[in-house]
Amino acid sequence: MAPPKPTGPGLGHSFMTFMSALHVWLYRVLNGRFVSKMGNAPILLLTTTGHKSGQPRTVPVLYLETGNDYAIVGSYAGADKPPAWLTNLLKTPSAQIQAGARKMRVNATVASPQQKAELWPKLVAIYPDYQVYQSRTSREIPVVLLSSAA
Repeated sequence: MAPPKPTGPGLGHSFMTFMSALHVWLYRVLNGRFVSKMGNAPILLLTTTGHKSGQPRTVPVLYLETGNDYAIVGSYAGADKPPAWLTNLLKTPSAQIQAGARKMRVNATVASPQQKAELWPKLVAIYPDYQVYQSRTSREIPVVLLSSAA
């Protein structure tokens, strides 16, 4: 039996928004030290351009380094809608990341079905809840590749 789906904005959503902002602040202040992992999964900061506001939006996301690229997952904890950062990247694929102390401009592309098939088991290995999230939704959870824009 799958855990219940997230229900959207509410007290839990407000708390998670606060915790995300705190994590971003700590990550920047500490240059990624002490706050760049969640269990076995590394965390980077992703800064996108808001699709409505045009303003920079930064969120911490788990990632898998794949050669020169970074793979991230648009799971939104299994919600039926995608995370805002994914919507932002689909409109404006140019973004910035900070992985530890390393900062770089990137271009985002959604992984092809073949790329996702190769990456998904590796992503689930570092964060098993991705499989739970996929079971919560009929939406195909995408894998996004972030490639250096330099």
